Amino acid sequence: MIKYVVKKNNNEASPCYGKYYAYPVVEETMDLEALAEHMEEHNSGFSGAMCLGIMTAMVKCIKEQLLAGKNVKVDNLAIFSCGIRNRQGAASEEEFTVANIAGVKLRARATGTLSNSNLNLAATLRKATTYVGKTSSTGTAGGNDSPTTPPTDNTPTTPPTDNNEGGSDSAGGSEYE
Repeated sequence: MIKYVVKKNNNEASPCYGKYYAYPVVEETMDLEALAEHMEEHNSGFSGAMCLGIMTAMVKCIKEQLLAGKNVKVDNLAIFSCGIRNRQGAASEEEFTVANIAGVKLRARATGTLSNSNLNLAATLRKATTYVGKTSSTGTAGGNDSPTTPPTDNTPTTPPTDNNEGGSDSAGGSEYE
């Protein structure tokens, strides 16, 4: 179940100014240790410690391969790659230097059974109505985004299409782009 809040776009420079958009509520961020324990509970045949060790090694190896200029595909999860954040353009290729580059970023594209179309088919959505902390007039949740009581609107909604119409698909944008 993916819970969401509705927030108003208050950016006057945006063509979507004044419109309302859904943003997902993240109730918890699991680290590798918690994920390893979860995998153990699913009778993976491996202990939580073994799952954690394998995943820790996988993360280290993915980073190593990315820094070697390779993409890494984890089937049914994502294709990981590095992107470049440019600071400014140059008038010509000859004038371009590494100083024109602001940095490197991690990119992840969903693949296989985790693709956007498959997520749209599998996801159920529910509006989250009560939060710890205050909700401002702009609709942004303050404090912990965990609901204190179960949301009252439990009617599943149709997942959005990839046509975002100027809204954001996650609160604050993607950490991978």
